[in-house]
Amino acid sequence: MIEKEVNPHFEDFLFDWEYKFYLLVGGYGSSKSYNAALKIILKLLQEKRTALVVREVFDTIRDSCYSLLEEIVTDMGLEDKIKCTTSPMQVKFPNGSKIIFKGMDKPVKLKSINNVSIIWIEECSEVKYEGFKELLGRLRHPNLSLHMILTSNPVSKSNWTYKHFFKDDKKKIFILDDEELYKKRIIIKGNTYYHHSTADDNLFLPKSYTEQLDELKTYDIDLYRIARKGHYGINGTRVLPQFEVKPHYEVLENIKSIRKPMHRVGMDFGFETSYNAVVRLEIDHENKILYIYWEYYKNHMTDDKTSIELQEFKNTRELIKADAAEPKTITFYKQQGFNMKPAKKFQGSRLQYTKKVKRFKKIICSDACPNTISELKDLTYAVDKDGEIIEDEFNIDPHTFSAIWYALDEYEVSNLKGNALRTINKDLLGL
Repeated sequence: MIEKEVNPHFEDFLFDWEYKFYLLVGGYGSSKSYNAALKIILKLLQEKRTALVVREVFDTIRDSCYSLLEEIVTDMGLEDKIKCTTSPMQVKFPNGSKIIFKGMDKPVKLKSINNVSIIWIEECSEVKYEGFKELLGRLRHPNLSLHMILTSNPVSKSNWTYKHFFKDDKKKIFILDDEELYKKRIIIKGNTYYHHSTADDNLFLPKSYTEQLDELKTYDIDLYRIARKGHYGINGTRVLPQFEVKPHYEVLENIKSIRKPMHRVGMDFGFETSYNAVVRLEIDHENKILYIYWEYYKNHMTDDKTSIELQEFKNTRELIKADAAEPKTITFYKQQGFNMKPAKKFQGSRLQYTKKVKRFKKIICSDACPNTISELKDLTYAVDKDGEIIEDEFNIDPHTFSAIWYALDEYEVSNLKGNALRTINKDLLGL
C-alpha cells in the first residue's frame, strides 16, 4: 500500500487509461508535468510496460523529466525497488517495466526502440510536427493498449499542437474550441483526453509563486496569458491588428456599396516550400478599407499547370502585379496571354509595403479565403536577440501578404496622420 497526496484536479487523469491521447495544457506551476510522471510510474508498477519519455533536445531531459521521475520515486519511498540510472539514463521497475529517454535532436536513435506502449512528450510544442508523427509510428505493442501523453504550456495558435488538437483554419479542421476547454477544464473528444490547469490547481505551490505570475500582467501580457492563464493565443505584436474576417456574401455586399471601388490583383510565386499565391482586392479609398475576397494558393505546381488553373485572368485581362524577382516567370505568363507586370522592388521595399498595408483603417477578408486568414490573422513581427521588433520580418513567410504588397504597387493609402494634422490646422485657422 502506497499513500500519495495529489492535487484533486489531476486525480481523474492519474487513473484514466481509456484513451490513446492525453493532452495536458496549462500555465506555469500547474503540476501537469509532475502528474504525467506520476501517472506513468503508477501504471508501470501495475503492468510490465516500456515507456518512452521524449523532449526535442536530449540534453534537457536529465534536469527535467528524469529528475522529476527520480524525485517521485524517492518521495514514495520506492528507491529500493525502482532503480534510476543515468548511464544509460533509465528507470527500471521490479516487474520488468522500464522508462527510457530519447531526444528528437537524435532521431536515428528512435529506430532501435521496440514494444513501446506509452510515450510522454514533454514540452510537446517544441517538438516538430514531423517528429510527433514519427513518434506515433514508434508507439506499438502486440498486446498492450497504446497511449501518448503530451504536456505543454499553450503557446501560439500557429503551433502544430493547436492545429492538430483544436482547429486549423487553413485546412478547415475543427475539433475543439479551446475556450470551451478553459471553462470545463477536462473534456473527452474522440480518442483524446483534454486537461487544462493553472497554478491555482497546484495546492502545493507557495502563494508567492502565484503572486509572481500575477505581476506579469503589468509588464508582459503575452507571457501572462501563457504562464498565468494557460491560454493559447498570439505570441508577439500583431502586424495587422485591423484585420477581420466576415462572411463572403457580406464582403461582396460591402464591395458593391463602395462609391469608387479600386480593383487590384497581386501574385507571389512559389514551388517547393513556398506557394503560388494570388489575391483579388477591392479598395475603398475614401474610407481607407481594404477588402480581400478571392484567393488562389497552391505549391508544387509548374507554371504551365498554374496558368491553366488561372485561365480566368487571361480571359478577363485583369492586371496582375507580381514578384519582380521572377522576371522569367512573368515573361512566361505574358507569353501565355496574361496581363502581368512586375511590382517595384527596391531597398527597403518590404518595410514600405508593410507600412502601406498597415495604413488601412480596416482590412476585411472574406471567409472564402482560408489561407489568407491563416497567414494574416495572427501574423506577428519577428524579434531580434534583444527582443526588439524587426519591422520587415515575421513569424512565418506569409505568401498572401506578399501578394497583397504587389497588388498595391503604385497605389498609396493617404497618410492618416498627415490628414489629421491638416484637419487640426484648418480648425485652428477657422477654415
